[in-house]
Amino acid sequence: MNKILLKGLVATAVVSALTACGSDNNDNTPKTCAEAGEACKTFTVLHTNDNHGRFWENSKGEYGMAARMTLIEQIRSEVEAAGGDTILLSGGDINTGVPESDMQDAVPDFVGMNLLGYDAMAIGNHEFDNELSVLDMQAKLADFPMLAANIYHKDDEGNVTDERYFDPYKVFEVNGVKIAVIGLTTKDTAKLVNPDNVAKIHFADPEEEIAKAIAEVKANETVDLIFATTHMGHYADGNHGSEAPGDVTLARSLEAGQLNAIIGGHSQNPVCMEGGEYADFNPGDECKPDEQNGTYIMQAHEWGKYVGRADFEYFNGELQLASYKLIPINLKTKLKDENGETVKDEDGNSVYVTIGEEIEPDPVVTSVLKPFQQQGQELLDEVISATDAKLEGDRNVVRSEQTNLGHLLGHAYRTFNLVNADFGVMNSGGVRDSIAAGEITYRDVLTVQPFGNFVTKATMTGAEVKDYLNVVATKTAGSGAYAQLENISMTVDCDAGKVDITDINNKGFSSTDTYSFSVISFSAAGGDDYPVIDVESTQITDAAALREFFVANPSVKAADYAPVPGKLIYMHNGSEVKGCPASN
Repeated sequence: MNKILLKGLVATAVVSALTACGSDNNDNTPKTCAEAGEACKTFTVLHTNDNHGRFWENSKGEYGMAARMTLIEQIRSEVEAAGGDTILLSGGDINTGVPESDMQDAVPDFVGMNLLGYDAMAIGNHEFDNELSVLDMQAKLADFPMLAANIYHKDDEGNVTDERYFDPYKVFEVNGVKIAVIGLTTKDTAKLVNPDNVAKIHFADPEEEIAKAIAEVKANETVDLIFATTHMGHYADGNHGSEAPGDVTLARSLEAGQLNAIIGGHSQNPVCMEGGEYADFNPGDECKPDEQNGTYIMQAHEWGKYVGRADFEYFNGELQLASYKLIPINLKTKLKDENGETVKDEDGNSVYVTIGEEIEPDPVVTSVLKPFQQQGQELLDEVISATDAKLEGDRNVVRSEQTNLGHLLGHAYRTFNLVNADFGVMNSGGVRDSIAAGEITYRDVLTVQPFGNFVTKATMTGAEVKDYLNVVATKTAGSGAYAQLENISMTVDCDAGKVDITDINNKGFSSTDTYSFSVISFSAAGGDDYPVIDVESTQITDAAALREFFVANPSVKAADYAPVPGKLIYMHNGSEVKGCPASN
């Protein structure tokens, strides 16, 4: 494999404790790696997670597998020169996120992982976004094991069997240290994906399965350490909220010392801790991983933005973390002038600069993956549907009145198979263009919905829905906050800032009944000054869900999504208007 070292990157020591230091040692037992000499084994764990189709760099030249390869090879060379060894792990979710990857069943991502030399990966929930036959293909393509101790087959009657779908663990020898790596997947997977995709498998409780897997390792293997590569999420102090319990709870479920380290994913956050809480981490900052019940817990954010590097020492039967860092992969920041103002180019666009030294992409990985990127671009132009008339998303229209495209989006998201909600809410600022009459391609979809927000579902009582819409439905017409509202009947009193709901999804309306609605993650998190609400996330992007809608509806009649007169009425100063005016 062609190795290109990072230009200008100052090599860091493999382990800081390798420098000699004195100590009072009455029992003659080495207290440091330096004192232990050859008895101390050093090794480095490299890790990523939640790749989500990012095999190629983005438009700013950030991340991408080719640059990741250069960094990994540089670290491998450095560690080997110092007498150590490396292992490369993934916390899962290779699938779903970028059209060029999605339309090729993440084949380029697994090809890239083979080139980079991954040793093992956890199975993520997004590995089940496709039929099992696709995952089976990916498992055959991968030159490394996919691990999941808590995923089991079901028999033809739907009963859970004792047969696991994947290997529960794999034993690696890393610089003379034998390490068992156990894989685990969030139990939430069953509700995060299409039920048909997982009808024949069962997701067992990870806390029960980790204990079972550790017992199996001890009964069948001779190992020095036990690690886990997981796709369960890291939640500070174990506060997982509505999510399934994650890595902290897992570590605490065991006796101290049973599990030495967790290399995680799923929550897509840089696990850098300060006083038990997340540190205010920025690219290039120092990072201290979590440690719970004698278990180190690590996660490297998402998309290959970072490579996590953990330098370990093993001597006297104990594991020590000598150093840890999250190394950014060509991440950019806006260039500021001496006054702290953002520098603009001649076209008025912000100028970006690389954080740290620029990493040159590996030419072999680039050449292998480039055809996949080109094929992905061609697939974006394949026709997926057609419309008999314009679907209106022009900025000056969709932000001022209800339109057929605004209602089509609401319908597509609320009827998405992981949502099935009563009505749809779509902020008009998220509708970035119209779709002209004629053929529709995925590129058209991405033009309309380019931001990659997740489709989510909110469930509320009628009274809570009314309070929510008192805010949302009265947003000013002409602004991006103006809401497209689909499958709900009501009158909006712009002057009073209140709504009178008469029907939702042909169910009538009661303040005590329960209703659900679709909303994109941007709005649910308070974007456009919408109320912050609790939602169930499909973890499927708006563009992906919209594409699925068009594929399922190859011939769209624009009139079917035209706003129904009299169903949604805005009143201002006693007159009907198309939306609440700015004076309100």
